[in-house]
Amino acid sequence: MRTCERFDDYLEHLSQGLRHKHHVSGLREYCTGLMQPLERKSTNAIAANLHPARATATRQALHHFVARAPWSDEVLLGLVARWVTPQMAGLSRNGWWVVGCTAFAKRGTQPVGVARQSHARFDRYEKCQIAVSVSLACDSASLPVSWRLFLPHAWIEDPIRRSKAGVPNDVQFATRPQLALQQIERLIASGTPRRPVLADTGYGMDPDFRQGLMDLELPYVLGITAQAHVWRQAADSPSTGGYRDVARLSTQTWRTAEHRPVTVRALALELAAHALHTVSWREGPGNLRSSRFGAVRVRYADSSACWARLQPMQWLLLQWPVGEPEPTRYWLSTMPEETPISELVAAAHYHWRTDRDHEELRQDFGLDHYSGRGWRGFHHHATLCTASYGFHLAERLVRERDMTSRTYSICPEPGA
Repeated sequence: MRTCERFDDYLEHLSQGLRHKHHVSGLREYCTGLMQPLERKSTNAIAANLHPARATATRQALHHFVARAPWSDEVLLGLVARWVTPQMAGLSRNGWWVVGCTAFAKRGTQPVGVARQSHARFDRYEKCQIAVSVSLACDSASLPVSWRLFLPHAWIEDPIRRSKAGVPNDVQFATRPQLALQQIERLIASGTPRRPVLADTGYGMDPDFRQGLMDLELPYVLGITAQAHVWRQAADSPSTGGYRDVARLSTQTWRTAEHRPVTVRALALELAAHALHTVSWREGPGNLRSSRFGAVRVRYADSSACWARLQPMQWLLLQWPVGEPEPTRYWLSTMPEETPISELVAAAHYHWRTDRDHEELRQDFGLDHYSGRGWRGFHHHATLCTASYGFHLAERLVRERDMTSRTYSICPEPGA
């Protein structure tokens, strides 16, 4: 079957998520335009490229489909995932939900959610939009399965701007970790198989986010800062001293001048040299990296709940490169106690794949080219970029699998 025929089958599959038949042509033309080698993939550029003789009418139709048509971005993303995931080798045994955010630099004050905000992409506060994403990742690939725009307080509290941008009335202020947790809860409610969660320090240092994942019974590997506090493995409640309520003591952590939690940095500096191991992990084909890591069992101690009740034991993973005076990165993980340190390290570094995919979405599929100002249009555009990328990803994975099979078939059997 040729690529164009598979693309037709793909669009027919996605059309199940559209409310009206006339939306199918908008889906076809917009996704086709996003996959064209255009300098800027706006509705104007796509219309002029596809239908030069009737560019104005095409632009109006595309704008209506993206910015106003009442189809569900969540349903369409689910259909994209259903098409792509069968090609993602290793997903069933080693799949993750990777939480991240991406920023879109903007001018003016009218695009929905725009404000001066901080993001790792910029060295300082910049005027931008920030979207929180959840991606499904495994050893072979990753795919965004949820997008949600972050709205700062200034937007939430401005009814005029909310109305102009079409922000739904039920959208209230939520931090980025709260948005990520809401997205994960919706994925679970839709019947998506549960996955362990990976996120950086912006999420890992939020106690409510960690507690929410534990309430959902989702294992996690979350970045934390060097100043996070933990209890050592043996630092449970002190001796009862004749106190009879042993059941209460077994669930509480008592703090005294001599008996207090320590920062993960202080705990790392106490580790013996033999507690560090050189571990290798991969960041792309042929990109093998290695560093020194240590892993110890601890109890987290920085949230208000930690004052009243002992938190479950979990892993503290730290990265301490040779030549550095102290560790450079830290993670907390609720992966099982028997998890090898190599698996913890591999999971902690899955972000390279989603970061690369976000960059590919920007450069090749116009993720940051949307010039509309509305809430619905922003989420529809991100969804359609993901749909275009999803077809490209599925095709690439099929080609790689076929090439691998062909290589094995022409190699002589050992001893032949």
